[in-house]
Amino acid sequence: MNPEQEALLALFDREMREHARPDAPGGRAERTGDVVRQVGAADDWNGVVWSAPDLDPARADAVIAEQVAHYTALGHDEFEWKLYSHDRPADLAQRLSAAGFEAEEPETLLVAPVAELSTQVALPDGVRLRTVRDADDVELMARAHERAFGSDWSRLRHQVLARLAEDPDGFVGVLAMVGDEPVSSARMELYPGTGFAGLWGGGTVEAWRGKGIYRALVAFRARIAAERGYGYLQVDASDMSAPILRRLGFLALSTTTPYVYRSR
Repeated sequence: MNPEQEALLALFDREMREHARPDAPGGRAERTGDVVRQVGAADDWNGVVWSAPDLDPARADAVIAEQVAHYTALGHDEFEWKLYSHDRPADLAQRLSAAGFEAEEPETLLVAPVAELSTQVALPDGVRLRTVRDADDVELMARAHERAFGSDWSRLRHQVLARLAEDPDGFVGVLAMVGDEPVSSARMELYPGTGFAGLWGGGTVEAWRGKGIYRALVAFRARIAAERGYGYLQVDASDMSAPILRRLGFLALSTTTPYVYRSR
């Protein structure tokens, strides 16, 4: 890792993890001992976002057990420990697995300075982009997501509707439309006070893949982030998206793996 990447990773860890802000209306970020966690309603994202870099291996199992007890006491039957490859102790992944957490697909943490990204939106013929304005648009986002990924969007629907209604300045939803049909959707979460905005989604239905829509969605959101004064874009990228983002100027900083605890 070169000095630029090291500096970006340190900034990300400090602003987005150690000093995390609530990521849902009505949610809260809690610093307790060796961890920082997000706590919200059952349909919000709940989980550990940071653990101390000097987390003592002798205490790690007890810290994990404390988080399980905390979320279980709140009535949450599922929460996540968002583990990064540079987190310590080195065997934290194995400790989480032993405590009953299940690892999901790893993703690459990529960050880019907004000023170094293209904001020129180039779209294939017949495709237009527009921002999400209301609940009907959220349903179009859900349709595009479910067609692109084949997965249920009910929990995300709740989260997006809440952001749109209660925190519209911290959320940007984008639709790629062909006529009245959504062929891709994406969103951007803005984190005031951090300098960071996060890119999420970007799934495109199969018939429209490989035509530059994903790149256009990145450029469209980068332009909005620049207009609003944000300095960095962050993505947790799948193996499909990561190569595209690298070509656009994003730097790979770490790998992140969701470890999910389900009590039933």
